[in-house]
Amino acid sequence: MKAGVQPGTLDGVLLDLGCSSMQLDAPERGFSLRKDGPLDMRMDGSRYPDMPTAADVVNALDQQALASILRTYGEEKHAKKIASAIVQARSIYPITRTQQLASIVAGAFPPSAIYARKDLLQRSTHIATKTFQAFRIFVNNELNELYTGLQTAQKFLRSGGRLVALSFHSLEDRIVKRFLLGISMAERFNLSVRQKVTQTSQLGSGHDNREGVSPRRAPLMWELIHKKVLTPEDQDVQDNPRGRSAKLRAAIKL
Repeated sequence: MKAGVQPGTLDGVLLDLGCSSMQLDAPERGFSLRKDGPLDMRMDGSRYPDMPTAADVVNALDQQALASILRTYGEEKHAKKIASAIVQARSIYPITRTQQLASIVAGAFPPSAIYARKDLLQRSTHIATKTFQAFRIFVNNELNELYTGLQTAQKFLRSGGRLVALSFHSLEDRIVKRFLLGISMAERFNLSVRQKVTQTSQLGSGHDNREGVSPRRAPLMWELIHKKVLTPEDQDVQDNPRGRSAKLRAAIKL
C-alpha cells in the first residue's frame, strides 16, 4: 500500500456514505434539483474527466434502461412514466441542466403531485428527488463502491477492530446489513451499462434468491455492537435535518 498500511493493522474504520452538504449545495456539481447547474453528478469528475456524467446517461440510454435505473437506484414506482418523459423530451433537445431534468420529470405529473411527497419530517419534497438520487448513484457506481469499501475494511482491520458504517438510504443500509451478517453477494467488475443495472438490482434487493446473489452465509466475520440499526434522535434531526434518514451500524471484526 502506498500509504504504508498493512492488512490486519487498523483499529477502526468509519464509512460515511453519500454526498456531503458541500457537494449538494454547489450548483456546478449538478446534484441539486433546486439550483440550476450542469447535469454532472460525478463525485470526482476532475480526477476522472472521461467518466460519464448524468447528462450522458439520460441522453444515451434507451427507455427500458432508464426505467431500470430509476426503479433500482431510486426505488421510484413511476419509473416507466418518468423514463418515457425523458426520452420524449430529449428527442426535441438534449438534456444538459439540472432544472431542465427536474422540469421534465415534473411535467409527467399533474401540478398537484409535484410536491405531494413527504420526507421523514413531513416536509414536501419535489417529485424528481428520487430520480436525481437514482442517476447520482448510477453515475458514481455507489453501491458497488460501498461493497468494495466494506471488503477493504474487513481486510485491513485487525481482529477486534471496529467498523462503523453511516448510510443515508435503504439501498446502502441493506448492503451493509447483509455484509455484516455474512450473506454472500456475487460481484462482477468492468460491467456494461445494462450489466450494472442488473447487478445493482440484485445487490440492492432484499430478496436473496435472485440470480447473482447467493443466499449462503459465509463464516461470520463480525460481532454486531448493536443488534438493531441506530437512527437519529428527534433533537439530532432538528439540529441537522439532512441527517434525518441516517442509519448507523457498527461491528467488531472477529
